[in-house]
Amino acid sequence: MTRSTRERIIDEALRLFAERGYSATSVAEIEAASGLSPGAGGLYRHFKSKYEVLAAAINEHASRTRLQVAESLAELSGMESAVDLEDRLSHLCRAGLAKVREESELTRVFFRDLSQFPELVAVVREGLLQPMFDAIVTWFQAQPEYRDAELDWTGISAVLGGAVVHYRLFQETVGDLPGHVAKDQFVTAWVRLAVGLLPSPAPVS
Repeated sequence: MTRSTRERIIDEALRLFAERGYSATSVAEIEAASGLSPGAGGLYRHFKSKYEVLAAAINEHASRTRLQVAESLAELSGMESAVDLEDRLSHLCRAGLAKVREESELTRVFFRDLSQFPELVAVVREGLLQPMFDAIVTWFQAQPEYRDAELDWTGISAVLGGAVVHYRLFQETVGDLPGHVAKDQFVTAWVRLAVGLLPSPAPVS
């Protein structure tokens, strides 16, 4: 699928910000990476400033995340009656890991540059991270095995979701797997802990 010029600018700018840092990336470099004549002002036909490109990238990632979360929940909901609980938990964990990995460039920008833009930190927090935690709460509450369980699902989502986020962020910031634990091993342990921390599932009638 062919990307529009605006999409190319956003994608290439985010890549350069992740590689070099926001301040070290010039508008001309973004233009060149986007297939525009560097220094000719082509970026300004779509954005008012370099900051506006960064803000657009983060806001579009947030919008995409909300859509992806809704789609993932719909897919997982369709698995309920056909797949056992541990397999559903595994699918949930892997979906979270995939989403966090997809945002690797944004993660690098976040840790390197976003402290100077608190309004964009808020977009990441409320538009990317919080929807993932909310989705875990929604998912658990929808499972028939736990329909009568009165648990702190918000706290549980913070523990289980936080583990998923940390696994990928550790890779991005340290450059290695936490504890040298491979993904499949992590997923297996995550599922085991998730099942063990919760009460015995109620029988499904």
